[in-house]
Amino acid sequence: MARTRYRVVPSGSTWQLRREQERLSDYNYKYEAVEAGQRIARANPPSQLIIHNADGTIEKEYTYGDDPYPPKG
Repeated sequence: MARTRYRVVPSGSTWQLRREQERLSDYNYKYEAVEAGQRIARANPPSQLIIHNADGTIEKEYTYGDDPYPPKG
């Protein structure tokens, strides 16, 4: 089963929580978006939360549910 990817991304002066490319909600502060993303991703495994910096680069990633690493073989 493929993981659902949630992202915390900058959007002007606010932060967005997205599922894949779909906007779920907007937040004034990054920490609010991260907390909401962690709750949603934990509740819907297998999933991944990817947190971006203000410049769009990836800051941190969290994986919830089964993690295939290290791969078998």
